[in-house]
Amino acid sequence: MIGFISSLFARAEPSITEASERDAAAIAALHGSSFRRGWSEQEVERLLLDRHVVAHRATSGPRLTGFIMSRLVEDEAEILSVAVASRQRGRGLARQLLNLHLRRLAGLGARAIFLEVDEHNAPALRLYQRAGFLEVSRRPGYYPAEGTTAATALVLRRDLI
Repeated sequence: MIGFISSLFARAEPSITEASERDAAAIAALHGSSFRRGWSEQEVERLLLDRHVVAHRATSGPRLTGFIMSRLVEDEAEILSVAVASRQRGRGLARQLLNLHLRRLAGLGARAIFLEVDEHNAPALRLYQRAGFLEVSRRPGYYPAEGTTAATALVLRRDLI
């Protein structure tokens, strides 16, 4: 009986799979709730149809709980976006998405991965630093902010070789 009750309250592990254009609406909604300037469904769909874009999604049942998307050209990739639903944050889902995604990119021939992150996004910076990304450049005033100075984008890199 205790096992049955425990199973009712247990959190199912999200399933991580490749994303497709069928996920465009859900990804756009999650992106919009996660960032100041969200992507439209059409923008996401165009990205997901691009042969250079690699995307993974995390789902719990029918709900999208996270995604990661990169563009791969030759042997370099750029992570375009990573987002996790607010109710799933702090549980390691972004780390799981990133680890799987990096393995997939390496399998496709990527030797270096780049990304840009807001200098004030502490959770993202921890994620990327723990994954071995290093700062290689800065873009001052890159992220607009209301009523304050625009934030600097940190350009990070990780080599996969």
